[in-house]
This record gives sequence, structure tokens and C-alpha cells, in this order.
Amino acid sequence: MITKKKSFYDLKMSEKKARQDIIVEAAERVFAAKPFHKVTIRAIAQEAGISPGFIYRYFADRQSLFFAAYLKRHQEIIRLTAEVIQKSKDGDIEKVSETYISYMNENDNYFRMMTYFMLDGTLSPLFVKELNDTQRQFLDELDKLFKKMGAAEPVRPLSHAFYATLGGVLITFRNYPGRTKEAIHCHMKIVARTIAQKFRI
Repeated sequence: MITKKKSFYDLKMSEKKARQDIIVEAAERVFAAKPFHKVTIRAIAQEAGISPGFIYRYFADRQSLFFAAYLKRHQEIIRLTAEVIQKSKDGDIEKVSETYISYMNENDNYFRMMTYFMLDGTLSPLFVKELNDTQRQFLDELDKLFKKMGAAEPVRPLSHAFYATLGGVLITFRNYPGRTKEAIHCHMKIVARTIAQKFRI
């Protein structure tokens, strides 16, 4: 087996990525804790334990940081959803619903960040386009799901309805009174699975 030699350039790039990851993770925590318009680079820098000026070496502004944090998680959920759909004969909509609910529960900062943004966020036209493009990638996977299930065209309205329903489950039962976090997560998956079954054609 041939081992690839590592150069100082490889090390430099690896260190750069590690620093970016620390900043992005700090940004996700801050964006999850307060409305989008109240988040500052200074607050993110404080969360990451670095100076604000250091952030600007890697990210141009607050919007680019938000998008980096969003994109990291969004690509993960697209990948997980695609894997479920590809491996199943009929798309397995119940498993897709459980995968989505579980991912959002396990990545609560991402869910909070997106909720704050949907209620209050504004981005420049460039980032709005990129955000819409990535959202369409997820909806494209749901389109594949409904086509596998034999749904008639157009399937995009079904994808929108299913996506919105899953978000509704997360918001509705998030703070279910008198339940433990584990019980809430279990209940969400049951509700999502029940709804998913109603989408069967």
C-alpha cells in the first residue's frame, strides 16, 4: 500500500480548515441563541475564543458565516435523505421522515438557527439565491421519493407539503409539557411516521 506523502502545504490547509470549522461551529451556536439581526461578528468571535479580526481572515461578513454554518448541516441532511431513498424500493417515506426528525433533534443548534432565520432573517440577493439553490437540492431528493412511490406529476407540491409538515412536527412538539427530551423525540418520530403514511399514494 502506497502512503501519500504529506507536505507543509497539506498541513497548512488542514490547519486552515480546522480553524474555519471552529469558527463555523461557534457561529452556529450564536445564531441558534438569538435572532439573526442581533448576531454580531464580535459575539461569534467571543464564542470561538478568538478576536473579531481573526474571523475576517476566513469569512467576509456575518452573512457568509451564516451560510457556511447552514450549508454544512444542510448537505449532511441531503446526503442522509438521499441514502435512504436510494437504498429502498419505494423510497421508504417513513424512514425518510424518521431520519429527518432524528437529525434535527440531534443537531438542535442548526434547527434553532434556521427557525430564527425563517422568522427574522434577511440575506443579500446573492446569498438568497444560494440558499434557495440548496433548498431545491433537498426538495429534489423528495421529488425522487414521490416518483419512486408512483406519484403523478407534478410531484413538487407533494415535496413542499411533506417538507413543511416535518417542520411543523418539530415546532409543535418541541417543548411538549411534562415530557423528557427522549420522550419528545420518540413522540415526534411516531407522529412524523404517521403523517408519512398518509402521503402514500
